[in-house]
Amino acid sequence: MSHPIHQASENSPYGDLTREEFYKKHQIFHQHNFMLNHKGMNIFTQSWRLDCTTSHLKGLVAMVHGYNSESSWLSELSAIAIAKAGFLVCALDLQGHGYSDGLPGHIPRIEPIVTDCVQFFDTMKSNYPKLPAFLYGESLGGAISMLVCLAQKGEWDGLILSGSMCGISSKFKPIWPLEKLLPVAALFAPTWRIVVSKPLASRSYREEWKRRLVAKNPNRRRFGKPPAATALEFLRVCEYVRRHCHEIDVPLLMVHGEDDTVCDSNSARFVHESVASKDKTLKIFPGMWHMLIGEPKENVELVFGTILSWLGNKAAKAKTGVVNPSLSLEVHL
Repeated sequence: MSHPIHQASENSPYGDLTREEFYKKHQIFHQHNFMLNHKGMNIFTQSWRLDCTTSHLKGLVAMVHGYNSESSWLSELSAIAIAKAGFLVCALDLQGHGYSDGLPGHIPRIEPIVTDCVQFFDTMKSNYPKLPAFLYGESLGGAISMLVCLAQKGEWDGLILSGSMCGISSKFKPIWPLEKLLPVAALFAPTWRIVVSKPLASRSYREEWKRRLVAKNPNRRRFGKPPAATALEFLRVCEYVRRHCHEIDVPLLMVHGEDDTVCDSNSARFVHESVASKDKTLKIFPGMWHMLIGEPKENVELVFGTILSWLGNKAAKAKTGVVNPSLSLEVHL
């Protein structure tokens, strides 16, 4: 497997090609649209698959991006990698991110975001009812994916969590006493950003050139630190996940960088130990940071080789109806 990130440059995820030329090179059929959500907001959606008959699709993968990200640019390269492995991949821009409506970076409540995901992913699944369906979430998107699973029990064939926000690292939390003042700040100044957290981007992508690439996204909403109400909501979501993750009962793969200073790897261990899933795997990668696509080439290949192998295996079993749960496993590579 060769992840498309290796063809990117610090100026463009498509290297020297246009986006359309990049799709053609990788034989990718791409669609995008806007979905009107329950609040009347325009939510940007898109999908990728190999440009051939849909009868050979192995499954559907619904991707949820993280905070201060979007479904395009670098996230799109992972979508293409999964699509090239034979899957239909779909994703949306969260409210306040990418091309979607919303105040940039402002997520005072997570429930409307979860509702958007359910609405779009249900539509995609209804169009391909015979395909096994998997959720894939990165960072905040991992927490959202868990919330989707909890809201739709029995409706997903598997869950992949990459650097998931199961708990916020103490190295990333606001300094005392600012964390204690968050409820007051969220109530009286919900969009206040100055108190909330340490810088995110510099501790997410290990390779410097990828940080520069992220910063050059022409559509990126440079909202920086989460506002007070959003930061408080992140803490609430982490606590909710800790209290309810034992209800998750789907095949689960968790991949996490051991040196992740944004989302705590110990919280990932807690979730892995707590979920009801009999088929669950946790892989902690020594030396790796928060965004695993931001690692050097050999690390990216290791992580995404693991993800694609797991997806292919679970999709094949789901299609044939084979039930063969694996043991609970934590692996340090």
